[in-house]
Amino acid sequence: MNYKTLLFYSAFLLLVGCSTRTDKEIIADIFKTSQYDTTSYHTLRILSKSYPNRLCGTPISIKAVEYMKGVMENEKFDTVYLQECTVAHWDRGLKEIGKIYSSKEGETKIAVCALGNSVATSANGLKAEVIEVKSFEELEKLGEKIVKGKIVFFNKLMDSNKVSSFDAYGEVVGFRFSGASVAAKYGAAAVLVRSCTTANDTFPHTGVMRYKDSNQIPAFAISTIHAGILSKQLTTDPKLNLFLKSDCKFLNDEKSYNVIGEVRGSEFPNEIITVGGHLDAWDITEGAHDDGGGCVQSIDVWHIFNKIGYRPKRTLRVVMFMDEEMNQRGGKKYAEEALLKKEKHLYAMESDGGCDKPLGFTFDTNEEYLTKFKSYIPLFEPYGINVFVNEGSGVDVEPLKEQNVVLGELVVDPTHYFDFHHSRYDTFERINIQYLQQGGATMASLIYLVDKYGLK
Repeated sequence: MNYKTLLFYSAFLLLVGCSTRTDKEIIADIFKTSQYDTTSYHTLRILSKSYPNRLCGTPISIKAVEYMKGVMENEKFDTVYLQECTVAHWDRGLKEIGKIYSSKEGETKIAVCALGNSVATSANGLKAEVIEVKSFEELEKLGEKIVKGKIVFFNKLMDSNKVSSFDAYGEVVGFRFSGASVAAKYGAAAVLVRSCTTANDTFPHTGVMRYKDSNQIPAFAISTIHAGILSKQLTTDPKLNLFLKSDCKFLNDEKSYNVIGEVRGSEFPNEIITVGGHLDAWDITEGAHDDGGGCVQSIDVWHIFNKIGYRPKRTLRVVMFMDEEMNQRGGKKYAEEALLKKEKHLYAMESDGGCDKPLGFTFDTNEEYLTKFKSYIPLFEPYGINVFVNEGSGVDVEPLKEQNVVLGELVVDPTHYFDFHHSRYDTFERINIQYLQQGGATMASLIYLVDKYGLK
C-alpha cells in the first residue's frame, strides 16, 4: 500500500467512525481531543506576547492579522482569506498624567488612562476642583451652578456580591460610556470614571465611550485603589484640585481586515455556520482573555473536527473579527457582505466573555429553536455544562440578526472576568489552559450538533 492510498484509507476510516458513533461518543471524543492538544494555547501565547495592544487601525493590529492568517492557513481550511473593512484609528499618544493637589495631603500621583474615543486635554493639561457623584440623578440635582468648570468624578463601585459580574458591570458601564456627554451638559471640564472592575488594583481599566454631540470634554478612567484615595481626600479637603493630562487624538481611518477560514459543507454547502472571536484588543493590554482566547477557541472548532475526522455537512466559517472594541465595523462588514451575496447563515456564535470554565451558551432566538438547543443539555452535563438561556449574543455576530440568523455566545464563569478586563492585567499568564481548551471543545460540540441536525 503506497503512502497516498494509506492516507485515503485512514481518512475513510475516520469518516466511517464518525458516522457510526453516537453523539455522546463523538462529543466525548471532542473533549478528549481538546484535552490533549495544546495548539490553541501556544497560538494564544504568541498572539498575546508578540502582538499585544492591537487596537484597530494600528500597525500592530495588521501584523496580528498577518499572523492569524498564517495560523489558519496551517489548519487545513479549504480556503483562508481577508475581508477588508475600514476602521477608525484612535491614538492614545503620550502616557496620561493624574495628580491630586490637596491642602491636607499634598501631592498624590494617581493612575489614570484616557477612555477610547476621548478628546485630549490641552497640551498643558487641566487643573480643576472635583465633584464626586455616584449616579446621573445625583449629578442632575447638583446642576450647572455647582458642576460648571469642575471635573466630575463618577465613583460607583461594581457590586461584587452579584452572582453575575456582567450584571454588576451593567450597573456602572454607563458612566464610562456616556458620562462625558452627560457631565458636559452641566458645564463640566472633564470626567473621571472609577474603573469598571471588581478588582482592587492600580490598573486603570479603559473602554470605549461615546459623545452625543459636539460638546466634547476629556474622559478618563481611574484605578480602583486611587479612586478610593481620591474619595477619602475629598472628605478632608472638598476644595482639592485634580490635574489631568492626555494626548489622545484621531488619525486618518485605516484599512483593516477580518480573517476568515472556510470549510465547504459536504451536503449543504449553501448553509453557513459561523464561529468567531475578535482579533483587536485595547492598546494597554495583551488581550489574552479579551479576546485572543475567543479567537483561538474558534479556530479550535475546526482543528478538533479535523483531528477526529468530522467533515461538516454545512459550510463552516471561522472568523477573526476586527474592531469589536471601538465601532464593530468588522462584524458589520461581515453581515453586509453576507447580505450582498445573499448567503444563508444558519447559526452564528462567538466567544467573547473570557476563557474561564465554560458553563454553556446564551442564544438570541425564538422559543422553538431554544427548545431544540435545550434538548442537547444531557450531552453536555457530563462536562459541567448546563446553561442554555435566551439572553442575547455577542456584538460581532449581532448584525446578522436582521437576516434572521440564530445567534449565540459561549458562556464561561464570569466571576473574575472584570478583574482584568480592558487593563494591563489581561495577560497570557491569566489564562488557564484547561478552561481554554474546554471552551473550544464546548463550542465544537454544539456546532457539531447544529451541523448534523440543523435547527428544526
